Amino acid sequence: AMVLLGARHAPALLCLLVLSEHTPAEKIPIGAIFEQGTDEVQTAFKYAMLSHNQNATGSNSRRFELQAFVDVINTADAFKLSRLICNQFSRGVFSLLGAVSPDSFDTLHSYSNTFQMPFVTPWFPENALAPSSGLLDYALSMRPDYHQAIIDVVRHYGWTSVVYLYDSNDGLLRLQNIYQNLRPGPRALNVAAVKRVQNASEAIDYLHSLEEVSRWSNKYVVLDCPTEMAKEIVVTHVRDISLGKRTYHYLLSGLIMDDHWEGDVTEYGAVNITGFRIVDGSRQFVRDFLDGWRKIDPSASPGAGRDYISAPAALMYDAVFVLVEAFNRLLRKKPDVFRANFRRGQVFNNGSRGIECNTTKGWVTPWEHGDKILRILRKVELEGLTGEVRFNDDGRRRNYTLQVVEMTVNSAIAKVAEWSDELGLTPVAAKYMRLRTSADNKKNKTYIVTTIVEEPYIMIRTEEPGENLTGNDRFEGYCKDLADLIAHKLGINYELRIVKDGQYGAENPDVEGGWDGMVGELVRKEADIAIASMTITSERERVIDFSKPFMSLGISIMIKKPVKQKPGVFSFLNPLSKEIWVCVIFSYVGVSIVLFIVSRFSPYEWRLLQPALHEPPGLAFVS
Repeated sequence: AMVLLGARHAPALLCLLVLSEHTPAEKIPIGAIFEQGTDEVQTAFKYAMLSHNQNATGSNSRRFELQAFVDVINTADAFKLSRLICNQFSRGVFSLLGAVSPDSFDTLHSYSNTFQMPFVTPWFPENALAPSSGLLDYALSMRPDYHQAIIDVVRHYGWTSVVYLYDSNDGLLRLQNIYQNLRPGPRALNVAAVKRVQNASEAIDYLHSLEEVSRWSNKYVVLDCPTEMAKEIVVTHVRDISLGKRTYHYLLSGLIMDDHWEGDVTEYGAVNITGFRIVDGSRQFVRDFLDGWRKIDPSASPGAGRDYISAPAALMYDAVFVLVEAFNRLLRKKPDVFRANFRRGQVFNNGSRGIECNTTKGWVTPWEHGDKILRILRKVELEGLTGEVRFNDDGRRRNYTLQVVEMTVNSAIAKVAEWSDELGLTPVAAKYMRLRTSADNKKNKTYIVTTIVEEPYIMIRTEEPGENLTGNDRFEGYCKDLADLIAHKLGINYELRIVKDGQYGAENPDVEGGWDGMVGELVRKEADIAIASMTITSERERVIDFSKPFMSLGISIMIKKPVKQKPGVFSFLNPLSKEIWVCVIFSYVGVSIVLFIVSRFSPYEWRLLQPALHEPPGLAFVS
């Protein structure tokens, strides 16, 4: 039977997991600390506990039960975390299990080494204690080191320059470790750009800047981020019509391909995606586990009830059985090794109840069996969900294998190679081709090309007297000539067909596939290619791939942008040159003189005025 005793206190959730049987068995207490948001990892931990404690009751198969004290923390505050760890030590735990963030890991790791408390974790942060540092490290990491795997895959594809996008400090430190693992070779690896992104929109904005610099070049992006963020980046990229598709190749550096990638999301297959898996679903051990895992009620156990398990959850499941195997070996060798530590239902360490953490003695009292448990932990060998589990003297995994997988155009995951720390990269078959079916690569296949009648692109040819046109000869026009040239260049056969409904293609819920026109025929796979003067839209880009616009030559006219200036006093003279203005002035003066002379000699312009009777005699002229 399983009893859950919960006690809430900020910031931790304390949960006592006790499993009892009809037959008496020694209960070994262990402590477990989880970060909030790790529901699937916690479910895998509880499932592993049940699998062990409810196993066969024979004395040879199981000599003990596991009693777990579980804390779920929601803070990285070192002081609060220290109090929580000391509370675990006071209960007399024999070992610790933990799945925490890098910020919390340092504190937990320090207490583990100080008090010689074995600490098994699904993963080490990148800034953990370096191997072979000369200090005995009491932490064991279940996640294998895959830095060299990233390097080998990059070299296998022949990439000489990559773009590295990451979302946390851990990602930057991982890049540093990749640099340290680089070995001299004929092809040097150049990291052309390194960018930290907080969300998918920042990543897409950065890819836009790469497009502006080099639109047509191939771009190889190493993406170091969680699964959901990687999915959002890929989907947003594919739906963005201003970003290339086939010119990009993503390498997902983490073990996120073990997560669920929905097969109905067509965007996953529109770009090249390569990643790693650690859970091999073809192994009988994994299939047996998933048979029980999918039967669990997900409402009571978040993350369970599915046909897959994520890498962190699988690593936690294996971590529990690493502890089980270590205690089995210890008790098999010396059954009463812990008998002196149990008194009146309490655990004592060197005569004191529990492990004193906040002591005023001036020194610490380490866990008396810590060194012994650690040495046995490092000798554990077993088969787990993540393959063969073995450790080296630094507490790191060895003799492990990773699957190298690619995303197909149908948004399915295909295994293309295996990578091991001993043999390196081993392709499982010939280089994988991203095609829908194997028949698509045959030269003798006849491709169905759909089009629409529109002058001058596609027109129906008029038969001459005595002429009988059949097949593609019934059509003529720019698109027909273009299709002929493409078919000749690729060495393929094609059949040109006019779209049945005479439409280009728009969303139509009443039609099978949700699209009508040429787009609908492509979606329903009634045609392989469409050649027409079709407008590229974001809606169509979600369901079909477009080529570059064939009617755009890229030729443009450049003019200098005028500089705005304030008009001056004589700015009205600007429309005409100085010479023109001089000619205008001289013309005005000349015309005036000529008119004066003409009017002087004209009898109609000058006449004699008769003086009045009272005025003195004289002459007067008017003009």
